[in-house]
Amino acid sequence: MKKRVSIIGMGMVGRAWSIAFARAGCSVIGWDPLTEASNATPKVLGQLIAELDKRNLLKIESARDIQERINVADSLELALDGTDWVQESAPEDLETKRNLWKILDQLAGPRAILASSTSAIVPSAFSSDLAGAHRCLVAHPLNPPYLIRAVELVPGSKTSTETMERAKAIMEEIGQAPIVMKRELDGYVMNRLQAAILDEAFHLVGEGYCSVEDVDIGVREGLALRWSFMGPFETIDLNAPGGLRDYVVRYGAMYHRLIQSRSHPAVWDGAVLDEVEKQRREQLPEAALKQRQLWRDQCLMALRQPPE
Repeated sequence: MKKRVSIIGMGMVGRAWSIAFARAGCSVIGWDPLTEASNATPKVLGQLIAELDKRNLLKIESARDIQERINVADSLELALDGTDWVQESAPEDLETKRNLWKILDQLAGPRAILASSTSAIVPSAFSSDLAGAHRCLVAHPLNPPYLIRAVELVPGSKTSTETMERAKAIMEEIGQAPIVMKRELDGYVMNRLQAAILDEAFHLVGEGYCSVEDVDIGVREGLALRWSFMGPFETIDLNAPGGLRDYVVRYGAMYHRLIQSRSHPAVWDGAVLDEVEKQRREQLPEAALKQRQLWRDQCLMALRQPPE
């Protein structure tokens, strides 16, 4: 894949995107307004790419080849010169994005797709007033995208069908699994699904039905085992003799009763948050968070590691 990709914002998400694109053969040019972020990028990327290489997750190329495809520009203008795809990974602040996207739209060539990594802001909020609003969308990953393939493609109110089709094709070409939304919605797909689970989790702990670890066991040792290779619709399709409709006939009333029993969102703050945090810190001290994050990524690598 011989495309030129611009990564705007070289923090955790931007660096992860740069590996995903470079591993697929793209020439990646990053830029960050913070000099320290730009300066730290080569070393951090080197460590990440080396870990992927050890686990045979770089396909057939060497770690050096992939790292050499990723460079950091001294200016935004240089980073956007001749680009085919812009992946903006700036902080989650609407005003910051509005100001930045005006510049991106002015400097990036007319055929370049402009995509944001934002996990919480709908694309129309920062792109609808731009001359190039038709080529703007959200491409929201679960981090890190070089290990987790799902990416949400969210159109703004003026995003063209052609842009969405091109974006889907490019994401598939670099090895991602796109979720192509038909229109924008607060929270997109993945965060809305996650919100439903987290709200019930806070409710169960906050009302004293079970502990934080009990909830985590239920997902980790139960639901997630199936969800690691199939989604909820396929899960219920396979969990009744006659398939999905049979499942709904058998269990739909039960689920409806459970949903109706929860008329208000759970409490996520105050004493409930204090208790949830207390239980988590008993399981994992704050000082061990970074090491556990590395462990998480190693587990993801193991899941993605091809068989011998």
